[in-house]
Amino acid sequence: MNKRLAFKCCGLLAAGLVSNWAAAQAAPEAAWVAEARQVAGAVPPRLLSVLQEELERSGPEGAVAVCNEKAPQMARAASEKSGWAIRRVSLRNRNPKAVPDAWERAALQDFDRRVAAHEPPAKLERAEVTQENGVAVQRYIRALPTIGMCLQCHGTPEHVSPAVAAKLKTLYPADQATGYAPGQVRGAITLRKPLP
Repeated sequence: MNKRLAFKCCGLLAAGLVSNWAAAQAAPEAAWVAEARQVAGAVPPRLLSVLQEELERSGPEGAVAVCNEKAPQMARAASEKSGWAIRRVSLRNRNPKAVPDAWERAALQDFDRRVAAHEPPAKLERAEVTQENGVAVQRYIRALPTIGMCLQCHGTPEHVSPAVAAKLKTLYPADQATGYAPGQVRGAITLRKPLP
């Protein structure tokens, strides 16, 4: 075999190995992203169901109180069950614990830009392995779009009743989470877990 042919064969072999290595690296990432997507997709519908029941039972004022208590409980329960640290964050947070970190803030700002460019908010997500204090961490975030029922507590003043506004002021004195319109990104559900 001449040198040129041997070099070409080695190059093809190396390219094949690199391609196989890249595929092997992508496979675990796809698995964790699929898992995170499934976990993130399960929590909001459960909360919406609880809120819808409370809206029917006691109106929006009751739903505010239930959201204040149940949403954190549901996130904790889902975290314990799934092994992911789960929380909700927003650029205009209601709960002081919902302030995004730098990675979440960048994702939320990107989501807002993409919605402004007419991308559907329900499909917005980001997944990435980041480094935190020398530890590789799997991060996943999915946008939570504003839907009609959200407006009773998160909408503009004509949608938020005086009773709801009073309840919000009592529970969340520093509330920033009003003034939304349907289809805007209200916040996001975010998951994190150290890379195994």
